[in-house]
Amino acid sequence: MDGLDKIALLNGEMAVETAEEVRHPPTLPPNATCSHPSVMPHPITSKNAHKQEAMPVYQAALPGGKRISLLKTMLTSACERNCNYCSFRCGRDFRRVTFQPDELAATFMKMHQAGITEGLFLSSGIAGSSIRTQDRLNAAAEILRNKYAFSGYLHLKIMPGAEHDQILRAMQLADRVSVNLEAPTVASLGHLAPQKLLAEELLQPLRVVEHIRQTQPPSQGWSGRWPSSCTQFVVGAVDETDRELLNASQYLTNSLKLRRAYYSKFSPIPGTPLENNPCANPWRTHRLYQAFFLLRDYGFSTTDLPFDPTGSLPLSSDPKLAWAEAHLKHAPVEINRAEMVQLLKIPGIGPVAARAILSTRRKQPLRCIEDLLSLGIRANRAAPYILLAGRRPISQPTLF
Repeated sequence: MDGLDKIALLNGEMAVETAEEVRHPPTLPPNATCSHPSVMPHPITSKNAHKQEAMPVYQAALPGGKRISLLKTMLTSACERNCNYCSFRCGRDFRRVTFQPDELAATFMKMHQAGITEGLFLSSGIAGSSIRTQDRLNAAAEILRNKYAFSGYLHLKIMPGAEHDQILRAMQLADRVSVNLEAPTVASLGHLAPQKLLAEELLQPLRVVEHIRQTQPPSQGWSGRWPSSCTQFVVGAVDETDRELLNASQYLTNSLKLRRAYYSKFSPIPGTPLENNPCANPWRTHRLYQAFFLLRDYGFSTTDLPFDPTGSLPLSSDPKLAWAEAHLKHAPVEINRAEMVQLLKIPGIGPVAARAILSTRRKQPLRCIEDLLSLGIRANRAAPYILLAGRRPISQPTLF
């Protein structure tokens, strides 16, 4: 079996590894029950591929917003861990694939030179210990950077329990590094991945990543800067709540400076202990992403979010809109006097629009909906929650 055959064989298994692939709002209504994993992002099949099979190549949005085609693959799908949800668990019967580091690098470069993929997300099952696996991941990255002079995007997974020097080396080679936390609490991780240790194996490498960024010069990193970091949670497989997931995400972004938390919608996999559990509602992960960006970019905290008594976000409402209905409907914000943090909490206004408001009103006050529209603001969405020169604006109700 050649390298392209191996990557094609991994195609059906890579949905469990959530990365930078572009997502769209679910098409099912919020109260619908999802029974099929087809709501996951689909690979794109390249017309330039040497093989006819669909390859695990996804349209991806990079940290700076650029869109590229991203290959998601594994150094090995063999794993000595027995995570209850995972298609790669050691107790599951399926055909495994293993690359040598130089073989993986050569196969990726063949695809890259053929125009099939522009970047690489590289993960691995744990085979022969986390330390050995991390050495092999780093070796593949070194071959790509040094032997093949690959200068494109590389997202490198850090294995549970990886050592300091291995993490440092990964950060010298990658544009992004990540550690899968899987679950937000020790209790929920015990149900999901009972062989993993949340603090010692999963959080500690992320702490090392941030310590390196804070204490060592960025010139040591790839292209003269340290990589961003992120994590992944599995949503809906066990009993974790949205509040727990977002509390953990807030800690990670505030204290460990993670750039992203990814929320992987649980879909049951045959041959795993959770194969009879229901598929998670895709609207749940969509609301979690919306809430995460409120925490990261809009000045919200988890205490602002509209959790119900069970710790869940409402599926039927955007959390920012739900907050505004509760806090701004009867106490609208005067656009001409509001500070940045107040502007960011108004529906229809994001960071770019808020900066445009601050800049424009230094020259002249904003008096009508047309003034907001001229700044690219979703004015009808904002209108119920604002004042313009002391008056509620007149707007056309939105159809949606």
